[in-house]
Amino acid sequence: MSELAAIQLCPVITRDHSRLWNEYIHRYHYLGHKPLPGAQLRYFVILDEQIIAALGFSAAAWQTAPRDQFIGWSHEQRQKNLPLVVNNARFLIMPWVKSKNLASTILSMIARRLPTQWEERYGIRPVLLETFVDTERFAGTCYKAANWIYVGKTKGRGKLGPAGKQSVPIKDLWLYPLCRQFRSHLTR
Repeated sequence: MSELAAIQLCPVITRDHSRLWNEYIHRYHYLGHKPLPGAQLRYFVILDEQIIAALGFSAAAWQTAPRDQFIGWSHEQRQKNLPLVVNNARFLIMPWVKSKNLASTILSMIARRLPTQWEERYGIRPVLLETFVDTERFAGTCYKAANWIYVGKTKGRGKLGPAGKQSVPIKDLWLYPLCRQFRSHLTR
């Protein structure tokens, strides 16, 4: 664990780092690189001056039944407060990196750091993180180990899919509250 204590989260700020982040995601993430929607922050995870992981956070999904039921908000509340939810859109540990507990350690670090950096950049302090896990590829073990909460499965429609028909893989939805009062912030 002492080696994991030396890892650093480095925001992607420069154009060169942005191109490198895009290239790593394109090359090694199963979803490939597509521009992240809306507000976003991207990070490299560094250990001994080497990039070992990359993360991307963006605007939350417009609606997803398991999250919306877990929060308990109305359509109007969701419309007003959705910017308080941030989506972990990409999480990549480089394929040559093998380290027990690395993924959950990174998720715990980012949960502490992201709210302040998001607020500094966008003037909004998020209160909830979300992510979607393709269960045909992954079990969500690192999210569980980092104390994220499993809230259910998507319907597989995607944001542009036809109503009532599955057009993308059904995914597990995991949430991570960033403060104890997250529901009151989201249901105001």
